[in-house]
Amino acid sequence: MGSHLYHARTHWTGDTGLGWDGYDRAHSASAPPAAPDLTLTTGESKGNPAQLNPEQLLLMAASSCQLLWFLHLAAKARVEVIEYEDDAEAEMPEDDPPVRITRIVLRPRIVVRPGPTEERVQHLAELAHQECYIANSLNSEVALEARVEFRS
Repeated sequence: MGSHLYHARTHWTGDTGLGWDGYDRAHSASAPPAAPDLTLTTGESKGNPAQLNPEQLLLMAASSCQLLWFLHLAAKARVEVIEYEDDAEAEMPEDDPPVRITRIVLRPRIVVRPGPTEERVQHLAELAHQECYIANSLNSEVALEARVEFRS
């Protein structure tokens, strides 16, 4: 089997020479060939709460992956899903270094047409959770290959 390779680009300009209080945290992110660029910021006090932050994107990715796997398995099992809504939550305690998301809770509300038992739908949700690429990746290696340039 082959391998999937994904690309993303983030871009920021500004000046950190102004100190911790003085620089803008907003930056853009894109993942060609997908068209939309996102504007992101930090989740801390210096961020704009009207913009997404990386922690929210991680949570959204886990929730979206679960939804997509569930729909895939339900469709193959001929279970008619007509609505799926997830109120997901991620916890990131600051008193347990290194600071990281320690727990993600997915709380999907799944609406199906009559036919399957609740146990069958729950089983499909559990199978989707086992298959979800994002959930399976969260303890994966994050490698750093920094390139430094100097500009006057």
